[in-house]
Amino acid sequence: MRNLSEIRELLDELDYQPANALEDQDLDFKEWKTRSLSDAVALVVEMAICMANGGGGTVVFGVNDREVGRSKAILGVPHDVDVNRLKKAVYDSTDPKLTPVFQELLVPEGTGRLIIMQIYPGLPPYTDTKGRGKIRVGKDCQPLTGTLRRRVMVETGETDFTASPVQGPVETLVSAAAMERLREAARRENAPDDLLRRPDRDLLTTLGLIRNRRLLRAGVLLVGTAGAIREHFPGYGWTHLRMASDTEYSDRADGYDAIPIALDRVLDRIMADNPITTVRQGLFHFEIRTYPEIALREALLNAFVHADYRIAGPLLVKQFRERLEISNPGGLPGGITPDNILRHEPVARNPTLVDALTRLRLVNRSNLGVRRMYQALLMEGKEPPVILDEGEAVRVIFRARDLSVSFRLFVAEEADHGRILTVEHLLILQYLLRHPEIDTATAARITQQSESSARETLSSMETELGYLERGGTGRGTYWILSYDLHSRLSGPGHPDRDRRIDWEAAKTRVLSVLKQRAERGEADLQNAEVRRITHLDRQQVNRLIHELEKEGQVRMEGHGRGARYRYVGDSGR
Repeated sequence: MRNLSEIRELLDELDYQPANALEDQDLDFKEWKTRSLSDAVALVVEMAICMANGGGGTVVFGVNDREVGRSKAILGVPHDVDVNRLKKAVYDSTDPKLTPVFQELLVPEGTGRLIIMQIYPGLPPYTDTKGRGKIRVGKDCQPLTGTLRRRVMVETGETDFTASPVQGPVETLVSAAAMERLREAARRENAPDDLLRRPDRDLLTTLGLIRNRRLLRAGVLLVGTAGAIREHFPGYGWTHLRMASDTEYSDRADGYDAIPIALDRVLDRIMADNPITTVRQGLFHFEIRTYPEIALREALLNAFVHADYRIAGPLLVKQFRERLEISNPGGLPGGITPDNILRHEPVARNPTLVDALTRLRLVNRSNLGVRRMYQALLMEGKEPPVILDEGEAVRVIFRARDLSVSFRLFVAEEADHGRILTVEHLLILQYLLRHPEIDTATAARITQQSESSARETLSSMETELGYLERGGTGRGTYWILSYDLHSRLSGPGHPDRDRRIDWEAAKTRVLSVLKQRAERGEADLQNAEVRRITHLDRQQVNRLIHELEKEGQVRMEGHGRGARYRYVGDSGR
């Protein structure tokens, strides 16, 4: 959800892009329906239900989401619209009842007033009193069909498939080898000794895997025999393929083991073809794999734990020469998307299974597993994993990249001095090793933070850590690697030659070139030419020209890629 200060910042962006470009899973802009109050209220109810089913969010009413320019986009909400009546209308029209928070935001455009609706996360599914509903999926509100209702109920734990008991004596369903492997894994994670010393049946009962003397499906997944797993999870299994090409494999292995055994078997096969790089640091030599083992283990464990076991299909690992793919049945649960996965509150598709593994310290309810994957790769100078939600499956892709020895040593030396780099620090540094500069919006996007939080991170990296240097002013502010760090990490280009001129200097430079061309009767400038002069990107050039137009110095002629910028000087005032 977005607070009022964040919304104000987003409204300023309307001068440069339409509101629909700013929308996200938890944010929507809607124009107020002025022709009919009943239609307007119906839209408010519809959006409340949509956001609630999607995990909560913010809706800004009074903004046309297709127009560019604050004066065109911000139309406002009539002053006679009572937010208390809106709140009552939503409450009366929803099932279960929703009680959104409404806020007013005063603006100089339109009616001078916007209405902000905040929907807090709850326990979906929600519908109107006639059973109709929508759900937020990305930037869209989609009909809450039977398939989506089932998915919501599974994701919220309302229908935890792993919580149901199975028939048969517990002793005949449990594998001694799986029990021992589970204990070994828990010992490695420093699970409590008094818990691990308990007899098998007591341990399973304490973990919530036995209820009323019957083993639950979650228990079968964790410690069941192959026969029990095949009987109660006929679609379950794992497959590892060594791919010779995109369509053919050279080697294959399949299994139907309990999760602790399956995890080790799959990991062993991956590690057998996971090249090692040796790094020397002082008197020590360190062996570093192409794919960090901790990242692989977290990805595999996530795949097993968050799979939808109602969908027939294996956990599938494809190992190519240049990449590794891990996929599991079932999409991302509970409003999690690839664009918010670092920040979203953890959601368990299989709560009983997750609870047991949490007590054994094999998984973490604080959503640290994904961050561990990111950190393990980034600290070696490699790309973070690519996470794809493909509807009925999730796929995680690791790219085979060479170790950056200089970056890995830098991270280690910083740690020796008590400076532990966060995932946010690593993402920004890795971006700057591939690009000459970064602005707040880009930092927010790659770190999955709000712009205000991203700005704080960038400022800290500049003033406290000394990693970055700032350039430009206001909305033209950007950051680059400091000269020393650029040289130390062998960043791209030359730190002085590629340093971008600041915002005001860029405006002066563009005006100077345009004036000279006008005096010589030469052609006007286009966006690409201004980019070459200033080292700004396309959007930043548009913003710069917009400012020069407001100042009466420049006039834009034409549209799109054919637009040209002409110097008008004092005659344009």
